[in-house]
Amino acid sequence: MDCGITNFGSCIPQIFFNFILNLLNAPLQPLLTLVKDLMTNPINLNLFSSIWAIIVYVLSMFYGLLMLYSGFNFMISGYDAVKRAKAKEWFRNVFIMIVLVQASFFIYQLFVDLGSLLTTGVLSLVNNSFFLLTADNLSNIGLEFIFALFYGLILLFTVIILTLRYIIIAIGVAFIPIGIFCYFIPPLRSYGKLIINFLGICIFVTFIDALIFLVCSQLLTIPLFSNIKILIMISAFLFADILMFYLMFFSAIKSSFDFVNRTSVMVASVAKYFV
Repeated sequence: MDCGITNFGSCIPQIFFNFILNLLNAPLQPLLTLVKDLMTNPINLNLFSSIWAIIVYVLSMFYGLLMLYSGFNFMISGYDAVKRAKAKEWFRNVFIMIVLVQASFFIYQLFVDLGSLLTTGVLSLVNNSFFLLTADNLSNIGLEFIFALFYGLILLFTVIILTLRYIIIAIGVAFIPIGIFCYFIPPLRSYGKLIINFLGICIFVTFIDALIFLVCSQLLTIPLFSNIKILIMISAFLFADILMFYLMFFSAIKSSFDFVNRTSVMVASVAKYFV
């Protein structure tokens, strides 16, 4: 708003509110920048590339044993078509596993970059003003003064979760070959699924967060929601945080407990059989 003699009286309150909002936005800007960078910037996987190489080297020691096992099963299958088919399938799976394990670093990097690009593309559709405190109307200004501190705490919590996600994905490059290896070994398949699913969720969860921000920003085009913008902003980050926390941790913990329960039942059944 341009101030002049004709609107000097109405301009002073607007300038005052803008000044106060700039003061409130100042400590929020670094947090918002961190949130955006952690969601969109590519994750440097080279920090753990040496560990990845060591793990792949260790896993490669089992390649020969698995090939010998496949050949042995094929030889003893005789004329049994079912056993021969299973032996061929096992050999094919071992070959696919070897290729994927050896290329796991580049495959993992590809998916990490893809997740980053998808998140960046969606976030670019969200107006930057959605994340800032603005003087849109008196109702919203009053709510912003009340909930500004809570909004800052929510942003800080978001930064913490995204930082944990960054660390998990960076370290995950060392675990992805283990996940692939276990996935193609029938007794260890549950372990492989757990590792691969967990890392996949961590990679693409920010894309879902970006969709949440986009939807919430579009809600502000409705007058009813534009009057409570700060509440929409807080709800968007709160929902994104809860979703990330659940998908990244609770789902992994639940899968681990399910696997332990299945293993316990299997061990109990075997023990009962021998007893």
